[in-house]
Amino acid sequence: MGSKKDMAKEPVKLRVKMLANGNKSIYLDWYSNGRREYEFLKLYLIPEKNAADKAANAETLRLANAVKAQRIVEIQNAAHGFSLSGARAKVNLIEYIKNFAEIKREKSGKERGSYQNYLCLARQIKEYSGTKTAFRDINKSYCHGFLKFLEKTENLNRGQAGKPLNENTRRWYLRLFETVLNAAISDSLISINPFKFIKSEEKPVRHKAEICYLTIDEVKTLENTPCLFSAVKQAFLFSCFSGLRYSDICNLTWNKLQKDSGNNIFINFIQKKTKKQEYLPLPKRAISWLPEKPVGANDNDFIFKLPHGGYVNLQLRHWAFQAGISKHIHFHVARHTYATLLLTLEVPIETVSKNLGHSEIRTTQIYAKVINAAQRAAADRLDTI
Repeated sequence: MGSKKDMAKEPVKLRVKMLANGNKSIYLDWYSNGRREYEFLKLYLIPEKNAADKAANAETLRLANAVKAQRIVEIQNAAHGFSLSGARAKVNLIEYIKNFAEIKREKSGKERGSYQNYLCLARQIKEYSGTKTAFRDINKSYCHGFLKFLEKTENLNRGQAGKPLNENTRRWYLRLFETVLNAAISDSLISINPFKFIKSEEKPVRHKAEICYLTIDEVKTLENTPCLFSAVKQAFLFSCFSGLRYSDICNLTWNKLQKDSGNNIFINFIQKKTKKQEYLPLPKRAISWLPEKPVGANDNDFIFKLPHGGYVNLQLRHWAFQAGISKHIHFHVARHTYATLLLTLEVPIETVSKNLGHSEIRTTQIYAKVINAAQRAAADRLDTI
Protein backbone atom coordinates (compact mmCIF):
# COMPACT_ATOMS: atom_id res chain seq x y z
CA MET A 1 0.00 0.00 0.00
CA GLY A 2 1.25 3.56 -0.69
CA SER A 3 2.11 6.27 1.82
CA LYS A 4 0.52 9.71 2.12
CA LYS A 5 3.53 11.07 0.23
CA ASP A 6 2.72 8.72 -2.67
CA MET A 7 -0.90 9.84 -2.59
CA ALA A 8 0.22 13.45 -3.06
CA LYS A 9 1.87 12.49 -6.34
CA GLU A 10 -1.13 10.51 -7.56
CA PRO A 11 -4.38 11.38 -5.73
CA VAL A 12 -6.05 8.05 -6.49
CA LYS A 13 -4.34 4.67 -6.55
CA LEU A 14 -5.59 1.58 -8.40
CA ARG A 15 -5.33 -1.49 -6.13
CA VAL A 16 -6.25 -5.17 -6.37
CA LYS A 17 -7.40 -7.63 -3.72
CA MET A 18 -6.97 -11.38 -4.18
CA LEU A 19 -10.24 -13.33 -3.84
CA ALA A 20 -10.75 -16.93 -2.77
CA ASN A 21 -11.82 -17.98 -6.28
CA GLY A 22 -8.51 -16.82 -7.76
CA ASN A 23 -9.87 -13.58 -9.24
CA LYS A 24 -8.60 -10.14 -8.24
CA SER A 25 -11.03 -7.43 -7.18
CA ILE A 26 -10.05 -3.93 -8.34
CA TYR A 27 -10.56 -0.98 -5.99
CA LEU A 28 -9.52 2.66 -5.65
CA ASP A 29 -7.55 4.01 -2.70
CA TRP A 30 -7.12 7.71 -1.80
CA TYR A 31 -6.92 10.17 1.09
CA SER A 32 -9.69 12.67 1.80
CA ASN A 33 -9.44 15.16 4.69
CA GLY A 34 -6.77 13.04 6.36
CA ARG A 35 -8.81 9.83 6.09
CA ARG A 36 -8.20 6.90 3.82
CA GLU A 37 -11.07 6.16 1.43
CA TYR A 38 -11.75 3.02 -0.59
CA GLU A 39 -14.06 2.33 -3.51
CA PHE A 40 -14.51 -1.20 -4.80
CA LEU A 41 -15.29 -0.96 -8.50
CA LYS A 42 -16.97 -4.35 -8.90
CA LEU A 43 -14.44 -5.09 -11.63
CA TYR A 44 -12.40 -8.28 -11.53
CA LEU A 45 -9.21 -9.59 -13.10
CA ILE A 46 -9.31 -13.29 -13.92
CA PRO A 47 -6.39 -15.78 -14.13
CA GLU A 48 -4.89 -15.52 -17.61
CA LYS A 49 -5.05 -19.01 -19.09
CA ASN A 50 -5.25 -17.95 -22.72
CA ALA A 51 -5.28 -14.96 -25.06
CA ALA A 52 -9.00 -14.36 -24.50
CA ASP A 53 -8.46 -14.04 -20.74
CA LYS A 54 -5.60 -11.62 -21.32
CA ALA A 55 -7.75 -9.48 -23.62
CA ALA A 56 -10.60 -9.49 -21.09
CA ASN A 57 -8.25 -8.31 -18.33
CA ALA A 58 -6.92 -5.54 -20.56
CA GLU A 59 -10.48 -4.30 -21.17
CA THR A 60 -11.27 -4.49 -17.44
CA LEU A 61 -8.16 -2.45 -16.60
CA ARG A 62 -9.16 0.10 -19.23
CA LEU A 63 -12.54 0.52 -17.54
CA ALA A 64 -10.94 0.72 -14.09
CA ASN A 65 -8.47 3.40 -15.20
CA ALA A 66 -11.31 5.37 -16.80
CA VAL A 67 -13.15 5.38 -13.44
CA LYS A 68 -9.89 6.29 -11.68
CA ALA A 69 -9.36 9.26 -14.01
CA GLN A 70 -12.92 10.38 -13.36
CA ARG A 71 -12.43 10.21 -9.58
CA ILE A 72 -9.24 12.27 -9.84
CA VAL A 73 -11.14 14.97 -11.72
CA GLU A 74 -13.87 14.90 -9.06
CA ILE A 75 -11.37 15.23 -6.22
CA GLN A 76 -9.63 18.12 -7.96
CA ASN A 77 -12.97 19.82 -8.62
CA ALA A 78 -13.90 19.45 -4.96
CA ALA A 79 -10.53 20.88 -3.91
CA HIS A 80 -11.23 23.99 -6.00
CA GLY A 81 -14.73 24.45 -4.69
CA PHE A 82 -16.64 22.71 -7.45
CA SER A 83 -19.48 20.34 -6.59
CA LEU A 84 -18.43 16.68 -6.41
CA SER A 85 -21.98 15.52 -6.99
CA GLY A 86 -22.22 17.86 -9.98
CA ALA A 87 -19.22 16.21 -11.61
CA ARG A 88 -20.67 12.75 -11.08
CA ALA A 89 -24.05 13.84 -12.40
CA LYS A 90 -22.38 14.41 -15.78
CA VAL A 91 -21.59 10.69 -16.17
CA ASN A 92 -22.98 9.41 -19.47
CA LEU A 93 -25.98 7.12 -18.96
CA ILE A 94 -25.39 4.81 -21.93
CA GLU A 95 -21.69 4.38 -21.13
CA TYR A 96 -22.62 3.58 -17.54
CA ILE A 97 -25.13 0.93 -18.68
CA LYS A 98 -22.52 -0.67 -20.97
CA ASN A 99 -20.03 -0.76 -18.09
CA PHE A 100 -22.75 -2.21 -15.84
CA ALA A 101 -23.41 -4.88 -18.48
CA GLU A 102 -19.71 -5.80 -18.54
CA ILE A 103 -19.72 -6.21 -14.78
CA LYS A 104 -22.79 -8.45 -15.00
CA ARG A 105 -21.08 -10.60 -17.61
CA GLU A 106 -17.94 -10.95 -15.48
CA LYS A 107 -19.97 -11.98 -12.43
CA SER A 108 -21.96 -14.56 -14.39
CA GLY A 109 -18.92 -16.23 -15.91
CA LYS A 110 -19.04 -14.34 -19.21
CA GLU A 111 -22.54 -15.57 -20.03
CA ARG A 112 -24.20 -13.37 -22.65
CA GLY A 113 -27.82 -13.37 -21.45
CA SER A 114 -27.76 -10.59 -18.84
CA TYR A 115 -25.10 -8.70 -20.78
CA GLN A 116 -27.24 -8.60 -23.93
CA ASN A 117 -30.31 -7.53 -21.94
CA TYR A 118 -28.62 -4.36 -20.72
CA LEU A 119 -27.22 -3.62 -24.17
CA CYS A 120 -30.81 -3.81 -25.47
CA LEU A 121 -31.82 -1.28 -22.80
CA ALA A 122 -28.96 1.01 -23.89
CA ARG A 123 -30.17 0.81 -27.50
CA GLN A 124 -33.72 1.79 -26.51
CA ILE A 125 -32.44 4.72 -24.43
CA LYS A 126 -30.31 5.83 -27.38
CA GLU A 127 -33.44 5.82 -29.57
CA TYR A 128 -35.34 7.75 -26.89
CA SER A 129 -32.91 10.49 -25.84
CA GLY A 130 -29.71 10.12 -27.87
CA THR A 131 -26.16 9.23 -26.89
CA LYS A 132 -25.34 12.24 -24.70
CA THR A 133 -27.86 11.67 -21.90
CA ALA A 134 -26.24 12.14 -18.48
CA PHE A 135 -27.48 11.25 -15.01
CA ARG A 136 -28.27 14.92 -14.36
CA ASP A 137 -30.99 14.53 -17.05
CA ILE A 138 -32.71 11.64 -15.26
CA ASN A 139 -35.80 12.81 -13.38
CA LYS A 140 -39.47 11.94 -13.09
CA SER A 141 -40.29 13.63 -16.39
CA TYR A 142 -37.52 11.72 -18.20
CA CYS A 143 -38.64 8.36 -16.79
CA HIS A 144 -42.30 9.05 -17.53
CA GLY A 145 -41.37 9.96 -21.09
CA PHE A 146 -39.35 6.76 -21.46
CA LEU A 147 -42.38 4.66 -20.51
CA LYS A 148 -44.49 6.53 -23.08
CA PHE A 149 -41.74 6.00 -25.65
CA LEU A 150 -41.79 2.23 -25.04
CA GLU A 151 -45.53 2.17 -25.77
CA LYS A 152 -44.93 3.46 -29.29
CA THR A 153 -41.49 2.15 -30.24
CA GLU A 154 -40.63 -1.00 -32.15
CA ASN A 155 -38.76 -4.07 -30.98
CA LEU A 156 -35.05 -3.82 -31.83
CA ASN A 157 -34.22 -7.49 -31.23
CA ARG A 158 -33.37 -9.73 -34.18
CA GLY A 159 -36.35 -11.84 -35.16
CA GLN A 160 -38.81 -9.35 -33.59
CA ALA A 161 -37.67 -6.22 -35.44
CA GLY A 162 -40.49 -3.94 -36.51
CA LYS A 163 -43.04 -5.37 -34.07
CA PRO A 164 -44.41 -3.24 -31.20
CA LEU A 165 -43.27 -4.06 -27.67
CA ASN A 166 -45.81 -6.02 -25.67
CA GLU A 167 -46.55 -5.05 -22.08
CA ASN A 168 -44.37 -7.77 -20.59
CA THR A 169 -41.37 -6.58 -22.64
CA ARG A 170 -41.98 -2.97 -21.60
CA ARG A 171 -42.16 -4.08 -17.99
CA TRP A 172 -38.87 -5.97 -18.49
CA TYR A 173 -37.16 -2.79 -19.77
CA LEU A 174 -38.52 -0.90 -16.76
CA ARG A 175 -37.02 -3.45 -14.35
CA LEU A 176 -33.65 -3.27 -16.10
CA PHE A 177 -33.65 0.54 -15.98
CA GLU A 178 -34.61 0.57 -12.31
CA THR A 179 -31.76 -1.85 -11.56
CA VAL A 180 -29.32 0.49 -13.31
CA LEU A 181 -30.61 3.53 -11.41
CA ASN A 182 -30.38 1.69 -8.07
CA ALA A 183 -26.75 0.89 -8.89
CA ALA A 184 -26.21 4.56 -9.73
CA ILE A 185 -27.49 5.47 -6.27
CA SER A 186 -24.89 3.12 -4.73
CA ASP A 187 -22.25 4.84 -6.89
CA SER A 188 -23.41 8.28 -5.65
CA LEU A 189 -24.38 9.39 -9.17
CA ILE A 190 -27.97 10.15 -8.16
CA SER A 191 -29.68 10.38 -4.78
CA ILE A 192 -33.00 8.68 -5.53
CA ASN A 193 -34.62 6.50 -8.21
CA PRO A 194 -37.10 8.79 -10.09
CA PHE A 195 -39.32 5.81 -10.97
CA LYS A 196 -40.45 5.89 -7.33
CA PHE A 197 -42.45 9.02 -8.16
CA ILE A 198 -44.37 7.38 -10.99
CA LYS A 199 -47.72 5.86 -10.06
CA SER A 200 -48.02 2.09 -10.33
CA GLU A 201 -50.99 2.37 -12.70
CA GLU A 202 -48.76 4.26 -15.13
CA LYS A 203 -46.25 1.40 -15.25
CA PRO A 204 -46.64 -1.66 -17.51
CA VAL A 205 -48.32 -4.62 -15.83
CA ARG A 206 -47.16 -8.20 -16.16
CA HIS A 207 -49.50 -10.49 -18.03
CA LYS A 208 -49.21 -14.24 -17.74
CA ALA A 209 -48.53 -15.56 -21.19
CA GLU A 210 -50.54 -18.58 -22.32
CA ILE A 211 -48.37 -21.69 -22.34
CA CYS A 212 -47.77 -22.84 -25.90
CA TYR A 213 -47.02 -26.52 -26.44
CA LEU A 214 -47.13 -29.08 -29.24
CA THR A 215 -49.28 -32.19 -29.43
CA ILE A 216 -47.62 -35.50 -30.20
CA ASP A 217 -49.06 -35.33 -33.74
CA GLU A 218 -47.50 -31.88 -34.23
CA VAL A 219 -44.17 -33.18 -32.95
CA LYS A 220 -44.36 -36.07 -35.44
CA THR A 221 -45.14 -33.58 -38.21
CA LEU A 222 -42.04 -31.56 -37.34
CA GLU A 223 -39.96 -34.74 -37.28
CA ASN A 224 -41.01 -35.38 -40.87
CA THR A 225 -40.53 -31.78 -42.05
CA PRO A 226 -37.10 -30.62 -43.28
CA CYS A 227 -35.51 -27.66 -41.50
CA LEU A 228 -33.04 -25.31 -43.15
CA PHE A 229 -30.65 -25.73 -40.19
CA SER A 230 -30.45 -29.38 -39.12
CA ALA A 231 -28.76 -28.46 -35.79
CA VAL A 232 -31.80 -26.34 -34.84
CA LYS A 233 -34.17 -29.19 -35.67
CA GLN A 234 -32.08 -31.74 -33.72
CA ALA A 235 -31.76 -29.50 -30.66
CA PHE A 236 -35.47 -28.58 -30.58
CA LEU A 237 -36.69 -32.18 -30.92
CA PHE A 238 -34.09 -33.33 -28.39
CA SER A 239 -35.59 -30.78 -25.99
CA CYS A 240 -39.12 -32.02 -26.75
CA PHE A 241 -38.11 -35.47 -25.50
CA SER A 242 -35.73 -34.41 -22.71
CA GLY A 243 -37.17 -31.15 -21.39
CA LEU A 244 -33.80 -29.37 -21.37
CA ARG A 245 -33.79 -25.59 -21.59
CA TYR A 246 -32.03 -23.84 -24.48
CA SER A 247 -29.25 -22.67 -22.11
CA ASP A 248 -28.60 -26.22 -20.86
CA ILE A 249 -28.62 -27.62 -24.40
CA CYS A 250 -26.07 -25.00 -25.49
CA ASN A 251 -23.83 -26.04 -22.57
CA LEU A 252 -24.29 -29.79 -23.09
CA THR A 253 -20.96 -31.56 -23.66
CA TRP A 254 -20.26 -35.18 -24.60
CA ASN A 255 -18.91 -36.09 -21.16
CA LYS A 256 -22.27 -35.22 -19.57
CA LEU A 257 -23.84 -38.20 -21.37
CA GLN A 258 -23.31 -41.16 -19.07
CA LYS A 259 -24.58 -44.74 -18.68
CA ASP A 260 -26.04 -46.45 -15.64
CA SER A 261 -25.57 -50.09 -14.62
CA GLY A 262 -28.31 -51.12 -17.07
CA ASN A 263 -26.51 -49.39 -19.96
CA ASN A 264 -29.20 -46.70 -20.09
CA ILE A 265 -28.09 -43.19 -21.00
CA PHE A 266 -28.69 -40.25 -18.67
CA ILE A 267 -27.40 -36.68 -18.43
CA ASN A 268 -25.33 -35.67 -15.43
CA PHE A 269 -25.25 -31.87 -15.46
CA ILE A 270 -25.60 -28.70 -13.42
CA GLN A 271 -28.75 -26.83 -14.40
CA LYS A 272 -27.76 -23.33 -15.47
CA LYS A 273 -30.81 -21.58 -14.04
CA THR A 274 -30.90 -23.22 -10.59
CA LYS A 275 -27.20 -24.20 -10.31
CA LYS A 276 -28.40 -27.60 -9.05
CA GLN A 277 -26.89 -30.98 -9.96
CA GLU A 278 -29.36 -32.98 -12.04
CA TYR A 279 -29.51 -36.59 -13.26
CA LEU A 280 -31.89 -36.84 -16.21
CA PRO A 281 -32.70 -40.21 -17.83
CA LEU A 282 -32.98 -39.95 -21.61
CA PRO A 283 -35.58 -41.87 -23.62
CA LYS A 284 -34.46 -43.45 -26.89
CA ARG A 285 -36.55 -40.89 -28.78
CA ALA A 286 -34.38 -38.09 -27.38
CA ILE A 287 -31.14 -40.00 -28.03
CA SER A 288 -32.16 -40.46 -31.66
CA TRP A 289 -31.96 -36.67 -32.14
CA LEU A 290 -28.42 -36.35 -30.81
CA PRO A 291 -25.94 -35.50 -33.58
CA GLU A 292 -23.17 -37.93 -34.36
CA LYS A 293 -20.03 -37.34 -32.32
CA PRO A 294 -17.39 -36.06 -34.77
CA VAL A 295 -14.25 -38.12 -35.21
CA GLY A 296 -11.55 -36.75 -32.92
CA ALA A 297 -14.01 -34.71 -30.83
CA ASN A 298 -13.07 -34.13 -27.19
CA ASP A 299 -15.37 -35.08 -24.33
CA ASN A 300 -15.56 -31.39 -23.35
CA ASP A 301 -16.75 -30.31 -26.81
CA PHE A 302 -20.29 -28.99 -27.10
CA ILE A 303 -22.79 -31.43 -28.61
CA PHE A 304 -25.05 -28.82 -30.22
CA LYS A 305 -23.50 -25.86 -32.02
CA LEU A 306 -26.31 -23.35 -32.21
CA PRO A 307 -26.46 -19.70 -33.31
CA HIS A 308 -27.86 -16.86 -31.16
CA GLY A 309 -31.22 -17.56 -29.51
CA GLY A 310 -33.09 -14.92 -31.52
CA TYR A 311 -31.92 -16.42 -34.79
CA VAL A 312 -32.81 -19.93 -33.57
CA ASN A 313 -36.38 -18.80 -32.83
CA LEU A 314 -36.62 -17.20 -36.25
CA GLN A 315 -35.66 -20.52 -37.87
CA LEU A 316 -38.11 -22.42 -35.65
CA ARG A 317 -41.01 -20.21 -36.79
CA HIS A 318 -40.07 -20.73 -40.45
CA TRP A 319 -39.80 -24.49 -39.88
CA ALA A 320 -43.19 -24.63 -38.12
CA PHE A 321 -44.75 -22.65 -41.00
CA GLN A 322 -43.36 -25.16 -43.48
CA ALA A 323 -44.92 -27.94 -41.37
CA GLY A 324 -48.31 -26.20 -41.41
CA ILE A 325 -48.24 -25.40 -37.68
CA SER A 326 -49.70 -21.96 -36.92
CA LYS A 327 -48.68 -21.80 -33.25
CA HIS A 328 -46.14 -19.16 -32.18
CA ILE A 329 -43.09 -21.40 -31.80
CA HIS A 330 -39.99 -20.48 -29.82
CA PHE A 331 -37.39 -22.79 -28.28
CA HIS A 332 -38.98 -22.94 -24.81
CA VAL A 333 -42.09 -24.46 -26.43
CA ALA A 334 -40.09 -27.71 -26.55
CA ARG A 335 -39.80 -27.76 -22.74
CA HIS A 336 -43.54 -27.02 -22.42
CA THR A 337 -44.18 -29.87 -24.87
CA TYR A 338 -42.08 -32.30 -22.83
CA ALA A 339 -44.00 -31.50 -19.64
CA THR A 340 -47.46 -31.70 -21.20
CA LEU A 341 -46.66 -34.92 -23.07
CA LEU A 342 -45.57 -36.64 -19.86
CA LEU A 343 -48.67 -35.48 -17.97
CA THR A 344 -50.90 -36.53 -20.88
CA LEU A 345 -49.30 -39.99 -20.63
CA GLU A 346 -50.28 -39.95 -16.92
CA VAL A 347 -46.73 -39.79 -15.59
CA PRO A 348 -46.98 -38.72 -11.90
CA ILE A 349 -46.55 -34.98 -11.51
CA GLU A 350 -43.81 -35.55 -8.90
CA THR A 351 -41.76 -37.39 -11.52
CA VAL A 352 -42.38 -34.71 -14.13
CA SER A 353 -41.30 -32.06 -11.64
CA LYS A 354 -38.11 -33.98 -10.88
CA ASN A 355 -37.29 -34.42 -14.57
CA LEU A 356 -37.82 -30.73 -15.22
CA GLY A 357 -35.56 -29.83 -12.29
CA HIS A 358 -38.24 -27.69 -10.62
CA SER A 359 -37.49 -26.64 -7.05
CA GLU A 360 -41.20 -26.58 -6.17
CA ILE A 361 -43.96 -28.81 -7.48
CA ARG A 362 -46.34 -25.84 -7.77
CA THR A 363 -44.26 -24.70 -10.75
CA THR A 364 -45.05 -28.00 -12.48
CA GLN A 365 -48.73 -27.72 -11.58
CA ILE A 366 -49.06 -24.97 -14.18
CA TYR A 367 -48.76 -27.67 -16.84
CA ALA A 368 -51.33 -29.83 -15.08
CA LYS A 369 -53.80 -26.92 -15.28
CA VAL A 370 -53.10 -26.62 -19.01
CA ILE A 371 -53.83 -30.32 -19.51
CA ASN A 372 -57.03 -30.08 -17.42
CA ALA A 373 -58.19 -27.09 -19.47
CA ALA A 374 -57.52 -28.94 -22.72
CA GLN A 375 -59.44 -31.98 -21.47
CA ARG A 376 -62.35 -29.76 -20.39
CA ALA A 377 -62.43 -28.11 -23.81
CA ALA A 378 -62.45 -31.53 -25.48
CA ALA A 379 -65.38 -32.60 -23.32
CA ASP A 380 -67.28 -29.39 -24.10
CA ARG A 381 -66.95 -30.05 -27.82
CA LEU A 382 -69.04 -33.21 -27.34
CA ASP A 383 -71.92 -30.99 -26.26
CA THR A 384 -72.01 -29.49 -29.75
CA ILE A 385 -72.98 -32.82 -31.29
